[in-house]
Amino acid sequence: MTIYFYRVKDAYGSFSNFSPHGFTLEGYYWPTAEHYYQAHKFFGTPYEAFGHAIRIAPTPEAAAQLGRSGRYPVHPQWDQLKQAVMWRALVAKFTTHAELRELLLATVDEELVEDSPVDSYWGCGGDRQGSNYLGRLLMHLRHCLRQGADLHAFTPLQDCPFCQMP
Repeated sequence: MTIYFYRVKDAYGSFSNFSPHGFTLEGYYWPTAEHYYQAHKFFGTPYEAFGHAIRIAPTPEAAAQLGRSGRYPVHPQWDQLKQAVMWRALVAKFTTHAELRELLLATVDEELVEDSPVDSYWGCGGDRQGSNYLGRLLMHLRHCLRQGADLHAFTPLQDCPFCQMP
């Protein structure tokens, strides 16, 4: 049975990047995975201060709005970096919060799908045909946790036979 998640208040909502499960990474406290992800669009650019403004945004919705605002250009290699950035956020979030790690492991081998009606990259999109990279990274993390793998050595999804999806 596929497990769909999207809204924080729903079942499995803690899998969402907007869930209030903060962590410390790279010397800073990040209130949510969304804060971390959106801020990193600007790290390594002349607009790094804007990334820090995103880090301290009052809510994950505000962090997302700032990160998507188009106010400043994102890192020129963002498309090549974004999966590894998301991976680092997920590893930090799920290793910091034991209850989240246990919830993830309790999904056994179920397919995890971010049921976003608008995001067909990280989620399944409105037509449910999207790439679902957030769900795929979570399934990869679940697999790595079970295997005792080095979580800090990011492996692209295509290199993990467990995580490949049709």
